[in-house]
Amino acid sequence: MALQPEISVPTTSTSTTPKPYTIYHITLRLPLRTFTLQKRYSDFATLHSTIASQAGAPPSVSLPPKSYFTSTTSSPALAESRRAAFEAYLQTLNTSPDDRWRNTPAWRSFLNLPSSNATHNTRHTTTKNSAQQPITDPVVWLDYHRDLKSQLHSARLQLTKRDQATSAQAQHECSATAKRYLVKAGSMISQLESGLKTLGGDSWGSTRLGDGEMRRRRDLVEAAKKEREGLENLGNAMVAKAGLDASIAQATKGDKDKLLTANGGSAAPRKPATSGRVLGKETDRTRALDNQGVLQLQQQLMREQDEDVDVLAQAVARQKQIGLEIQEELIVQKDMLELLDEDVDRVQGKIDVAKKRIGKIS
Repeated sequence: MALQPEISVPTTSTSTTPKPYTIYHITLRLPLRTFTLQKRYSDFATLHSTIASQAGAPPSVSLPPKSYFTSTTSSPALAESRRAAFEAYLQTLNTSPDDRWRNTPAWRSFLNLPSSNATHNTRHTTTKNSAQQPITDPVVWLDYHRDLKSQLHSARLQLTKRDQATSAQAQHECSATAKRYLVKAGSMISQLESGLKTLGGDSWGSTRLGDGEMRRRRDLVEAAKKEREGLENLGNAMVAKAGLDASIAQATKGDKDKLLTANGGSAAPRKPATSGRVLGKETDRTRALDNQGVLQLQQQLMREQDEDVDVLAQAVARQKQIGLEIQEELIVQKDMLELLDEDVDRVQGKIDVAKKRIGKIS
């Protein structure tokens, strides 16, 4: 079971909009970081109804009632009472032994928790990206990207295992597992792109990133897209190659059977050789064998040669895959170096302008 974050609602504030409302500051403390979210009463109401719908039952704790005669912006006592009630609401759901509401997509989206904080109960975690809210925290965006890289790495490992598998069942299982990882990676890429649109705009409750950081993150998403497409094409190529190898093996087996049997289908029976075996061509392995034994020995040698060729083909395929991975990594590193070079040039230009201004002042 995943470690649950520590949740608190320590403070409140009032919005600066023409129609003010109370903002509740939610603090989440994870093992490696701490971040704060800003929510209003309507956000909590939407969360309550959504998790009740997704879990199939209302939560075990209720929201504080809505006040129609007194506003929290004009009554500090009411704002403090609601703050404490919202804190108790979130902490009760977070620590409840019944994790139905905690495993819903609405709960993770409300708290901007990455998918790695979800439990292994896939009945509650599977959902469409269209039902998720966009990512509004830059750190959470990086957590999603880290999870995406993990999904792609797992898919690559499954494809490598498929290449090394010797049975058709093992190859099919590896292909199916890799496909699941790639499908999940595709949905996470869509979620990251949606998050970039939010982080690049002026949406309420989100932190706007600078132009340079936005370019870097777009490049990360594009690199992940290319990697996913490459893995998907590799998986399709493996499936096509397996089908082709099976067809060739079947055809080769039929040809061998025709050549090695006395009667090859509709062809006329071969006449036995009248000249007999040439003793000068004998070896230590064939000298003590009769004609049937020599034939069986030849078949065994052919099978061993076929196995050696298959092993060599697998080794060559692995080397090719390693080469492709190195090429992809070099392309990514090259793009990152080019971005770094552009940033250095831009900073150098700003430094030169600052020096000129300092010179004018002095």
